[in-house]
Amino acid sequence: MDKAQRIEEISATHGTGQDKLLPILHDVNREFGCIDPEAERIVAAALNLTRAEVHGVVSFYHDFRSEPDPRPEVQICRAEACKARGVEQMMQGANEAAGERVRLKPVYCLGLCATGPNARVGDQLHSRLDEASLKQLIERS
Repeated sequence: MDKAQRIEEISATHGTGQDKLLPILHDVNREFGCIDPEAERIVAAALNLTRAEVHGVVSFYHDFRSEPDPRPEVQICRAEACKARGVEQMMQGANEAAGERVRLKPVYCLGLCATGPNARVGDQLHSRLDEASLKQLIERS
């Protein structure tokens, strides 16, 4: 199955209607690592939207990118609760551990405010991090 067919299949599983756009985009992004112009065009056609409407949504949300990035991603919560627990003081060490090999992405709440600082790798959440455990997490990614 080629890329266009797979995107059409993803779109069809969600149905039609403008409210289906974000779930479709998340699934396309998960499957292909990005939402490129071709994907935008296919999704727009499936939902009877203009490519500009789809591109506006893709470019608005930071989770979507137009080209795949093969590096592993570590999301680090930078919200107030994690800041209060010292995440900002851990960031220099995190950046050094990541270098160019790992993409660090700031996020603003992972929903574990009582157990911060927190990070997420894929679908796995990590809480009660200190500088050493955050560096280890990044180095293992």
